[in-house]
Amino acid sequence: MKNSLFSKMLSFLRKLEVAKIAYELRHSRDDAIMVRINVPGERWEVEFLEDGEIEIERFSSSGEIHDHQVLKELFAKYSDEEGMPSAEEITHEGSVRK
Repeated sequence: MKNSLFSKMLSFLRKLEVAKIAYELRHSRDDAIMVRINVPGERWEVEFLEDGEIEIERFSSSGEIHDHQVLKELFAKYSDEEGMPSAEEITHEGSVRK
């Protein structure tokens, strides 16, 4: 079965290449290899699992564009490290002022 899964993954990668859809391979789970695909307005994560299953997760953008102020939300919600830059230290270019 594993060989069949490997064949499916290679076939999928070939189709992406023929279609000129850029992708990257990632390994973030012990039992899977992920094909991460970024296309306009969406990100697809296609995981080929050791047990032969294939899981697909899609992330879609609303198309709304934000300015640098939204970065405050990113750091407030998801930062767990000391020494992260404050929102005031982040410029509109995304660089950090020292």
